[in-house]
Amino acid sequence: MIVGGAVYALIKDWDTPLFSSIAFHIVSALSGIIILKLAFNAAGNGGRELTKGRVGDIPRMETNRLVTTGIFSCMRHPMLFGLTLLPLGWGLLLGSPTFITRIAPLEMLFIIVMVIIFEEMEVKRKFGEAYENYRQEVPMVSFRRKCLKWLFFGKEN
Repeated sequence: MIVGGAVYALIKDWDTPLFSSIAFHIVSALSGIIILKLAFNAAGNGGRELTKGRVGDIPRMETNRLVTTGIFSCMRHPMLFGLTLLPLGWGLLLGSPTFITRIAPLEMLFIIVMVIIFEEMEVKRKFGEAYENYRQEVPMVSFRRKCLKWLFFGKEN
């Protein structure tokens, strides 16, 4: 999706004044790098905490224990929240107005819908009532300053 969206957007933007602006590309690329760094930080910080859900000899990306500590005490899907930033970061890095304003929001929405439909169903199936109780107490994502700092910089306070 990201590559196809980028090709479409670049073709659409190629002869536009904004795409031809060096100043726009400098600001856009720097913003994109920052957002991509934050997205990868979120994935790393969430992933490190998620390893606490692996008990015994199970595959690397699997969990067999519900993790509700660390960043998961602030939000249920920190890694996927970070993942939603990837299309925007990529669009900014490319400096494509079409990607930034049209493609990235659609891809971000697609990621959110997939989380709501598939990830929530899978975790509920796997952990049952314990997850339902957790779900009632902890939001899917949180924009509280403490939570965002924890997510992107790995600091609790």
